[in-house]
Amino acid sequence: MEGLFLQELKYSPLHSWVKVEGDLGIIGISDYAQKLMGELVFIELPPVGKELKKGDSFGIIESAKSVSDLFTPLSGKIIDVNFSLTDIPNMINKSVYQSGWIIKLKIDDISEIDLLLNAEEYEKIVKEENKT
Repeated sequence: MEGLFLQELKYSPLHSWVKVEGDLGIIGISDYAQKLMGELVFIELPPVGKELKKGDSFGIIESAKSVSDLFTPLSGKIIDVNFSLTDIPNMINKSVYQSGWIIKLKIDDISEIDLLLNAEEYEKIVKEENKT
């Protein structure tokens, strides 16, 4: 199983994506992750204003198959949350890179972006995972 890998995004090995706009990071789960989980039925979202350090869990996402923590690929303060996902969590399945974004962060340390993966690097990780 593979996914759609957008060139303009950065990815984490934990299957999240980031769209960087200046010091703002829009974060969601990757197409590969949502396909792996199947149709999403529940999401627990964090409050606006919460401070996160890179690698922190900020919520939970659940499908009929599994429950997973959501991890932030960057440090920062949550400035917006896609609360429409509470009522329609499978919006992530339908529009993973547009309407399915989860949080927006004001990024604390822009240099953390350089530690994320580009689309090609992330695709290699996905292919390796599928070999096992």
